[in-house]
Amino acid sequence: MGLWLKSLVTGELKVNCYLLGCQSSGQALVIDPGGSARRILEILAENGLTLKMVVNTHGHFDHVGGNRALIEETQADLLIHADDLAILRGASEHAPSFGCRAIEPSPEPTRLLQDGDRIELGELQFDVIHVPGHSPGGICLLGEGYLFAGDNLFAGSIGRTDLPSGDQGALMQALRDRVLTLPEEIVVCPGHGPETTIGRERRTNPFLRYIV
Repeated sequence: MGLWLKSLVTGELKVNCYLLGCQSSGQALVIDPGGSARRILEILAENGLTLKMVVNTHGHFDHVGGNRALIEETQADLLIHADDLAILRGASEHAPSFGCRAIEPSPEPTRLLQDGDRIELGELQFDVIHVPGHSPGGICLLGEGYLFAGDNLFAGSIGRTDLPSGDQGALMQALRDRVLTLPEEIVVCPGHGPETTIGRERRTNPFLRYIV
């Protein structure tokens, strides 16, 4: 009995939402619910899982659109890095500027994360890796052979840094020092698009050719 994992594409910008469950405890964690809160809850119920935590890899509106509905329904905890708190608080106002429907304002987080924190889900553990650059408080979650990468690393690409508070130098340094040093077999589950591996991105990602 170990990790149960399902991905679901949510919201207008097609965010990858990840549903994680501990099969021994029946506890669940949702990463980046961009929307589709009702469907997320249905899937968890179908698999006998109870939502305990929602984790935002960062505060951009497309990744947090389902926060309020999930938390109001379940009273789950909300976790985000401290440096993205201001972005989370302003997310509901940002969607229209990207041509998207406004989202419900997110509840306040119940836990502010820092680099090196550990998130425990039943018998499972996930470590917080701070990867600033796409946003100041961007994180990855590492555990059980997976890296939930948010908008920091994609298959063949990296997170954009031309948004307010973006920092290309910081992103490249964090990817070089904190992410690409992970074992090559680690499966990367990005915030958009298909999964990949650390090894594949080291070898083939054109944005990383000068730092690996």
